[in-house]
Amino acid sequence: MSKSILIIDDDAKLNELLQEYLGKNNFSTTAVENPKDGLVKLKNNHYDLIILDVMLPEMDGFETVKQIRKDHETPVVMLTARGEVTDKVVGLELGADDYMPKPFEPRELLARIQSVLRRSELKLKKNENILLKDLVVDPNKRTASFHNKDMELTSTEYELLLLFVKNNGKVLSRDEIMQNTRGISWMSFDRSVDVMVSRLRNKFKSLGSKKDKEQVIKTVHSIGYMFFLEEATK
Repeated sequence: MSKSILIIDDDAKLNELLQEYLGKNNFSTTAVENPKDGLVKLKNNHYDLIILDVMLPEMDGFETVKQIRKDHETPVVMLTARGEVTDKVVGLELGADDYMPKPFEPRELLARIQSVLRRSELKLKKNENILLKDLVVDPNKRTASFHNKDMELTSTEYELLLLFVKNNGKVLSRDEIMQNTRGISWMSFDRSVDVMVSRLRNKFKSLGSKKDKEQVIKTVHSIGYMFFLEEATK
């Protein structure tokens, strides 16, 4: 059965090209040029993935993804002719699953779509809570609590935490974190990894004990970071 994709982009010619290319690769596509029309389509139909442009009439892509995330967990790949790092970070923080600058090679977009869909399907299959000492991660709700207190994570912080707990006790380099956080290649701005880790570490510190402050996320000099919590006792 083919996967369904909703394209929201005000470039009619690009929409036609994407529909033709994705159709040849066994995807069913619907394209709209106005984000409000896209939200109506999403309300009344099921889609497996959304391709969303940033520069849109009436409502930009950032506001659109915010509206989408109020009611839907549908994976979103954002497109933009603007290549600023801040745009990419904002898009991911608001809940996008991947981010591609224009112009792009259709084969790369197809590869990213397939990667995002694989991650989405894996998340649906492995939806049981992850339990470590004093930490509960709920993949269904994409939330986490520590010492029975909500960690109030952004989408990017949640993805980083999920990567850490899946690699509990293992040292992760900055490159590994960049490659595995939402499937994005963070290019040269690996300082953003340090910022994300710092934010997550501060949330553990604010909710945990003195021991937690020292142990949960350790910096491994010249390499990266190691997350460690003992397995929860049953």
